[in-house]
Amino acid sequence: MRDDNTLSGRVRRYARVSASMGAVAARFGAERLFGLPLDRPRLAADLRQALGGLKGPLMKVAQLMSTIPDALRDEYIVELAQLQANAPSMGWPFVKRRMAAELGADWRKRFAEFEPEAAAAASLGQVHRATGLDGQLLACKLQYPDMESVVEADLRQLRLIFAIYRRYDKAIDPSRVHAEIAARLREEIDYDLERRHMGLYTRMLRRESQVHVPEPAPELSTGRLLTMTWLDGEPLMRWVGRTKAERNRLAHNMFRAWYVPFYEYGVIHGDPHLGNYTVRPDCSVNLLDYGCIRVFPAKFIQGVIDLYHALQNDDMDLAVHAYETWGFKGLSREVIEVLNLWGYFVYNPVLDDRARRIQEAAEGGVYGARVAAKVHRELHRLGGVRPPSEFVYMDRAAIGLGSVFLHLDAEINWHALFEELIEDFDAKRLHRRQTAALKRADVPRQA
Repeated sequence: MRDDNTLSGRVRRYARVSASMGAVAARFGAERLFGLPLDRPRLAADLRQALGGLKGPLMKVAQLMSTIPDALRDEYIVELAQLQANAPSMGWPFVKRRMAAELGADWRKRFAEFEPEAAAAASLGQVHRATGLDGQLLACKLQYPDMESVVEADLRQLRLIFAIYRRYDKAIDPSRVHAEIAARLREEIDYDLERRHMGLYTRMLRRESQVHVPEPAPELSTGRLLTMTWLDGEPLMRWVGRTKAERNRLAHNMFRAWYVPFYEYGVIHGDPHLGNYTVRPDCSVNLLDYGCIRVFPAKFIQGVIDLYHALQNDDMDLAVHAYETWGFKGLSREVIEVLNLWGYFVYNPVLDDRARRIQEAAEGGVYGARVAAKVHRELHRLGGVRPPSEFVYMDRAAIGLGSVFLHLDAEINWHALFEELIEDFDAKRLHRRQTAALKRADVPRQA
């Protein structure tokens, strides 16, 4: 496949997206101004068609929006959830040019073997298997060219999409959501930062024998090429038919992989996409991608735990304190009660002290759809809210992992797992631990 990241290729790309978004706006206008019925399923399919064929971050944003509760209506979530991270890969002529640009014209001499066919391809780049001169199996993650300008163009397009959304629905103010997505996407194209994130996770998970982090090869890496050790494993969906004991063990390991860093260091992996991890025969987990990492202030983690205790003890004052700690401002008692509807839904598995599925009530095939719809209606009636930026990736991780646990049909005492993590939690101690870990890994503290 030829390299379509030339100027003319990008112009054609954005012309296609702009035309599709123009059609979206026209259909919304027809419904709002003239009372014409809007074919929402068809509109959702058009959005998927417009976004799914792209190799830029806009496809990643579409995947993100499909996992954030209430960011899009149900029919959009169903359609966008079909987007796969595995896009068609670029061909060998492209790969040779990009590798030469990153490692020099003699780059082939730095590997014993390098497979010309991509092992995987996604929105920002593609991965090739290779063998180092020492015989070590490697994964080479090669970024598509000119992604900085592509990111900025996609973020401008996303701002337009959010503006359209905001005009027809006032329940959620997405301005901080856009700022958060923009900051994380700009970080994701910095493969040197991702290499340092990998070192951070190696440190945070060093006592977790059931979670594996690849080892980077700095001498074969640049800001647009990340080379690391290859970790063998199978896709998670191949495990849905295993025994209950195996599925429960895998779910336990996934829970630890995401939440040990969160509650011990204030760091979370913001992209629990199925393509970002694989499973070993012993049910342990390989974490493969470290582009989307969110670092939270210690007080934010304290707010998460405070809300848990507020819901556990029906303590409205503590709930208000928790939401204000997160950054929600000027909340009335009615709005707090509506936010608690979503809070009870998310926290319910850890409030219930018994072995159970992560979600026991049927939700029509879309995770949390009924609760999200009710929250949306009530927030719209009350004038809407402006979610804080940190809320985006924390919520995404919780819902994304919940979907994984649903796929596995796991039955675990989530309450016991959670209580073990937050036992003796101290925000000051977390801050000290986080500061030391970030400094050691040379990872900046996020705004």
